[in-house]
Amino acid sequence: MRPLAKDSGAAVCMKAHTKYLTLNLPHRIGFVNITSEVEQAVEESGVQEGLCLVNPMHITASVFINDDERGLHHDYQQWLEALAPFDASPERYHHNRTGEDNADAHMKRQLMGREVVVAITKGKLDFGTWEQIFYGEFDGRRKKRILIKIIGA
Repeated sequence: MRPLAKDSGAAVCMKAHTKYLTLNLPHRIGFVNITSEVEQAVEESGVQEGLCLVNPMHITASVFINDDERGLHHDYQQWLEALAPFDASPERYHHNRTGEDNADAHMKRQLMGREVVVAITKGKLDFGTWEQIFYGEFDGRRKKRILIKIIGA
């Protein structure tokens, strides 16, 4: 910890905490609620006021915030498949001409976003009603890491 600024005459010290999660979904596409793992990392950090970044460290996965409702997750899968359908052939997607078969997964990640940042207030994630953190997988069946980075005082 190092002092960042003075608050009412006392130095405010910044903390940083890093944690990695590893997931291996058995299907090509799926969603996992990782809220409890992120909450645990916040608790481990000791940060009372700050920010928490959650980032999938892969270009075919996403982290997003929404409601933990099964119908919504089904709707996401259908919506994403309609916008960027899986097609391993090189005819639809130029990316697949490189020998890859996951161009659709890159596009799905772009639609769902890269990462989330959540405020930490009084040592807890400061969510709105029903908000939870999800990992979105679009090219599964192998290990992928998720970065949780917490900074604050």
